[in-house]
Amino acid sequence: MRGRYWVLNLLSGLAVFALLGWHMAVMHLNDLLGLAVSMPVVPLAWDQVLERGRSAAYAGTYVLLLGTALFHGFYGLHTILKEYWPGRVAGNLITACCWIAGGALFAVGTYATIAFRSASLVP
Repeated sequence: MRGRYWVLNLLSGLAVFALLGWHMAVMHLNDLLGLAVSMPVVPLAWDQVLERGRSAAYAGTYVLLLGTALFHGFYGLHTILKEYWPGRVAGNLITACCWIAGGALFAVGTYATIAFRSASLVP
């Protein structure tokens, strides 16, 4: 029987698939999908980047994508490294390093998202 982290890994993989699909549709397939959904004409234009930055929904989606992608990636890395270096001490060290690195990257990415949103709200 697999543990709860395995189930979270599967769910995070589905979430990454859905969120990354939405990101690709908005940022890279706007010409294709522009007929069905109101999309910005140039998604990387600074005024449109600022407009998305003002949106709490976009900021929340970015943080959710960041968290799920980091968990999914670090769980996979953790699994590979524990197979390469079996043993309790090595496993505990690998687990601690993955949680610390993932937490640090999540904190930096979340800070950047919130800081950009705060800066874009200033007129």
